[in-house]
Amino acid sequence: MKQHSSTEVTENQQAKFVTGSPMRHIVVMSGTGAIGLMALFLVDLLDMFFISLLGEVELAAAIGFAGTLVFFSTSISIGTSIAAGALVSRALGKNDREQAKSMATNVMLFAVFISIVMVSAMLWNLPLLLDAIGAKGHVAEAASQYLIILLPSAPLMAVSMAAGATMRGVGDARRSMMATLIGGGVNAVLDPLFIFGFSMGMQGAAISSVIARLAVTLFSLYVVIYKHQLLAKPDFSQFKLAMPTIAKIAFPAILTNTATPIGNAVVTSNIAQFGESFVAGYAVIGRIMPVCFALIFSLSGAVGPIIGQNFGAERWDRIQQILRDAMLFTAVYCVFVSIVLWLGQNQLIVIFSLTGDAAEIVGVFCTFIAVTFIFNGALFVANAAFNNLNRPSWSTALNMGKATIGTIPFVLIGGHLAGASGVLIGQAVGSVVFGFLGFYLVLKQVKKMGLAHEHQDVADNEILTPSVPVTPFCSSRTYMGTEGVLEEALNSEHHDDDVKVEKTKNK
Repeated sequence: MKQHSSTEVTENQQAKFVTGSPMRHIVVMSGTGAIGLMALFLVDLLDMFFISLLGEVELAAAIGFAGTLVFFSTSISIGTSIAAGALVSRALGKNDREQAKSMATNVMLFAVFISIVMVSAMLWNLPLLLDAIGAKGHVAEAASQYLIILLPSAPLMAVSMAAGATMRGVGDARRSMMATLIGGGVNAVLDPLFIFGFSMGMQGAAISSVIARLAVTLFSLYVVIYKHQLLAKPDFSQFKLAMPTIAKIAFPAILTNTATPIGNAVVTSNIAQFGESFVAGYAVIGRIMPVCFALIFSLSGAVGPIIGQNFGAERWDRIQQILRDAMLFTAVYCVFVSIVLWLGQNQLIVIFSLTGDAAEIVGVFCTFIAVTFIFNGALFVANAAFNNLNRPSWSTALNMGKATIGTIPFVLIGGHLAGASGVLIGQAVGSVVFGFLGFYLVLKQVKKMGLAHEHQDVADNEILTPSVPVTPFCSSRTYMGTEGVLEEALNSEHHDDDVKVEKTKNK
């Protein structure tokens, strides 16, 4: 009996998000994730600060252009890490540790493969990509030198992100935070050494970032392998078997996350038409925004495992509460940060030595744009929910829609009416539209899936009563454990099941 009791305790610890306050889980997971993310984003902000000290607006603009392409490669890794978090948390929600271990291993292999392919393609076409987003002459050359050093380390980032998602899937937010803190610390120490000490400028910033990525990867793998024992020896046959399940989440998630840098590339190229000074200001915004809204950026990675475990445990009531709490958390935080930015915009402009056009666009962001991040947060929450509820294609559709019809027409109209500042305002309007749409759709979908689950339970109970023959329907737990293969059938066929139940009762 003692052994059985101990096993139950261990299993409950593995699925820690199916009990307790949803808001508390959201705050703890987002808070710890945000601390780690903020460390990395602060280093990016320091990069920009150090580069601005060199006194060349072209270099600041080059960082902006390079950042757009780095963001694209990072978004691919975020997409594969979403698959890791969703599959590991779901397996642990069903108390299947071996499946969690297999998925963690195979997703990391998949992440490395995808990252190598995509980065190789980017490096091969680097001049064309830089030209497409508006980088010209000396600015394009400086951005290219930075990217040639940094982009080859993308597979390291892919592994560390997948490992971090695995840690969050277990509920180990503290060590996931520590990994990013280590990376931020290494980068912060090496940045001034390489940029100024070795007089390497932007190339020095890239080298220090590569070393920081290596440090994060080593620590993350140590935790996953030795602390949680969630990595197995690679097995190609197992990898092939797991590929359909991984790809079902990973490919839509990759498309979902690459939609954001695609949208940013559209914005950058439109701003570039108004001059490099505006691009330099937009580059500063690109560093300010993730630092200020790190808590919201971490929210999608935090709320995903919470929803995933409750999905595995079939707790639909808790999933609805998690979504409501996440939206409340987002709104309160974004309003607070927006007020701080509005009050402190002049200090930011002075710190980064911005003048003229660059100062103007930063002022517009702090005054009008920042508060609209509430709707970006809503879309983050919706994406995390769809990815963990076997609906990753919904996330893809929303984000690709936001990057195209939710960005291009708004940006073009805004730029025509109000110049570079109008481009930013247009992007914000598109975010409001798709943030509202995404959150409405996910609430509707969760309610629908919960009702379908209740119908299935009723059908099982009616059919399996002793007074009628047993009919070969699957149980709801088996149904949900098939990684969603049968879920689509349930949504369209539960009415037919009710008819079958009625016929059985009439017999």
